[in-house]
Amino acid sequence: MITLYGIPNCDTVKRARQWLAQHEAVYRFHDFKRAGMPPAHLQQWIGAVGWEKLLNRQGSTWRRLDESLRASVQTAETATAVMTAEPSVVKRPVVEWNDGTVSVGFDPGEWQRRLGPQP
Repeated sequence: MITLYGIPNCDTVKRARQWLAQHEAVYRFHDFKRAGMPPAHLQQWIGAVGWEKLLNRQGSTWRRLDESLRASVQTAETATAVMTAEPSVVKRPVVEWNDGTVSVGFDPGEWQRRLGPQP
């Protein structure tokens, strides 16, 4: 089953969930705010797409972090610590697809390709 990770009030996550519903895709939603950041999955995502792609340096949560903390994020280890402590700095949505691959962000064309032809 597809698992979509994110925060329910994120506009991009809302659009992604709506898109999945419109395409009648069966998926599970994991709310970072309520259920936390799953550490094993975070390591898998970093291995699949890289910490640089996962870390959202454009969001308000990142901007609110102490400047010295932001400056310290230079490696996968330091990024992991920040993303674990502040899940809102993870770019959203993160999707674990049926084939075991991972994507970050919402791209309807790419998602359509991943779902395959619709009846």
